[in-house]
Amino acid sequence: MIILGIDPGLAIVGYGVVEYIGNKYKAIDYGCITTGSEILFPERLKIIYDEMLFLIDKYKPEDVAMEELFFNKNVKTAIKVGQARGVEVLAIINKGLEVYEYTPLQIKQSVVGYGRAEKRQVQEMVKLLLNLKEIPKPDDAADALAVAICHSSCLNFKDMFKMK
Repeated sequence: MIILGIDPGLAIVGYGVVEYIGNKYKAIDYGCITTGSEILFPERLKIIYDEMLFLIDKYKPEDVAMEELFFNKNVKTAIKVGQARGVEVLAIINKGLEVYEYTPLQIKQSVVGYGRAEKRQVQEMVKLLLNLKEIPKPDDAADALAVAICHSSCLNFKDMFKMK
């Protein structure tokens, strides 16, 4: 099974493509979609949308999993990132795929075994589980790979995690 993991954002959207077969993981690709603040906001959304479509067409994932957003301070930033996340979801849905969502706590619990794990612990486990030579960079790509790994461990219960 091919899983596309997404760490949503506006300036940086992390993605990780993982093949999961028989309790074994293989990293197919990972990276980031980036949009600079000098680009007009609507154009940034279009870039994200087009790149999401490209990734889906290229890797043909069976499932797409995203980290849920969490904000507690800057409302203006939260709204813009929320709009970008909406574009990411739209691209996924327009390709006929369902979106599965996981909280940071669920991702950490699944990947590390402890819901309050530090970012570095998650990155080390991603490296280990995917048999990579080094921790994936940037952090957003490592986070997206962790989302994909989390989804693979929840496959028997995936209906619980469908975006509502």
